[in-house]
Amino acid sequence: MKKIVVINGPNLNLLGSREPEIYGSESYDRLCGRIKSRAQELGVEVEFFQSNSEGGLIDRLHQCIGGADGVILNAGAYTHTSYALRDAVASIGIPVVEVHISNIYAREEFRHKSVIAPVCRGQISGFGAASYLLALEALVGMNG
Repeated sequence: MKKIVVINGPNLNLLGSREPEIYGSESYDRLCGRIKSRAQELGVEVEFFQSNSEGGLIDRLHQCIGGADGVILNAGAYTHTSYALRDAVASIGIPVVEVHISNIYAREEFRHKSVIAPVCRGQISGFGAASYLLALEALVGMNG
């Protein structure tokens, strides 16, 4: 059975109350429940991690080595600034799909650049919580 780790960065624990006009009204726990339900339908194991700390995200990525078949990563604002997180993604040798709830290219200009995307298998943004489900399906459907 494949194992997918969903890693969420800063402020994603506030989903449902944080800027609902941008991020929707669904809570973080509800989002995780939807992902878990879809993972069960697809026959894969899913594990969740959230941290507001850059170091915590890097440590969790390192822990995926030998223990995960894929990673769904929403690095939040670190997407645009963290070369350390980018290097962690590049170093683990596991397919990573970058996700964003909002369309980062339709927002403030500083959000248009992802330093992480070039080392990810792909990027999905702008589909709300469904961005995670699309990433899950992409990772499950990959060969090898």
